[in-house]
Amino acid sequence: MKEITRVNHIGLRVRDFITARDFYSKLGFEYITGPSGPEPVAIIEHPAGININLILNAAQGDSTNQLMDVETKHTGYTHVAIEVSDLAEALKHLASHNIPLSGGPMRHPTGESVFIRDPDRNVIEFIEYTGLNAFN
Repeated sequence: MKEITRVNHIGLRVRDFITARDFYSKLGFEYITGPSGPEPVAIIEHPAGININLILNAAQGDSTNQLMDVETKHTGYTHVAIEVSDLAEALKHLASHNIPLSGGPMRHPTGESVFIRDPDRNVIEFIEYTGLNAFN
């Protein structure tokens, strides 16, 4: 469909607004508005234009990510990949905020990436994109 221009936002279901807001602020996201609405949503945005809607209706208790942490591989979005200009600097930033890696660093045909988990175990990939054929 040629009318698509970009991704507008990412919706993340979370358990606790303050915990999620504080975590994402360490990645440079700024609080915009909310929570508001019948299923409360708070909006945060990165200066790079990445917008996340924190959907504040996750069940309390179970901290399992049903797409990533169970043996059965359910359909659905497994992670978001955020492009970074310098993966080494991104790694330093994560370490300075005591944010552990959950995977990587790994090289693949389009660059090098690492993975982290947010407090609700949502997966975030940081990729230094080098284009196709990065192994050549």
